[in-house]
Amino acid sequence: MEETLKELGEHIAGALPNEVTGTIVALDELTLLARADQIVKVLTFLRDDTNCKFTQLIDLCGVDYPQRGKRFDVVYHLLSITQNQRIRVKVQTDEETPVPSVVEVFPSAGWYEREAWDMYGIMFDGNPDLRRILTDYGFQGFPLRKDFPLTGYVELRYSEEEKRVVYEPVKLAQEFRKFDFMSPWEGAKYILPGDEKAEGQAAEKAKGQEGK
Repeated sequence: MEETLKELGEHIAGALPNEVTGTIVALDELTLLARADQIVKVLTFLRDDTNCKFTQLIDLCGVDYPQRGKRFDVVYHLLSITQNQRIRVKVQTDEETPVPSVVEVFPSAGWYEREAWDMYGIMFDGNPDLRRILTDYGFQGFPLRKDFPLTGYVELRYSEEEKRVVYEPVKLAQEFRKFDFMSPWEGAKYILPGDEKAEGQAAEKAKGQEGK
């Protein structure tokens, strides 16, 4: 399997020397590293070449590495039914540089690209309907970025006074701002709220058994 994947990677890299920057074979999977501005050409080749025939786009997702200059990976997963093979293609981009849309190559990419935009803020040039798809209207920020706060920026509630749904800045009670950073496997070294009742019940039960 590994030798077959290496040969396939060499075939693709040889046919696209300026578009593919590297190939990786690991865990019986082939990954191509490609230039973002050439992704349409790369996926078109993978779809149409007789040795590839990756005719199905089964997934497109983003990955965030905020410490990098090009913080985002855009990852494409393709399937070849005739070759009984899968392949992964990765490109890199930043917050400002759009990646060419591949909807003309794989129409199913439309919603995948919208999801990547909604979750990460990755822009896709040429997508005919690039707008949010999972978050609510008026949502602020991109929730799968590593620097996005877990509480978000705004909260949604129904206002009985205004008789409508309203957005408000998130307000946390002080008790939810305290963290002990302990591993859940260690257990807290203090009594959690409510646990004192259980300890009291256990003590009473033990006294009852001693009395018997």
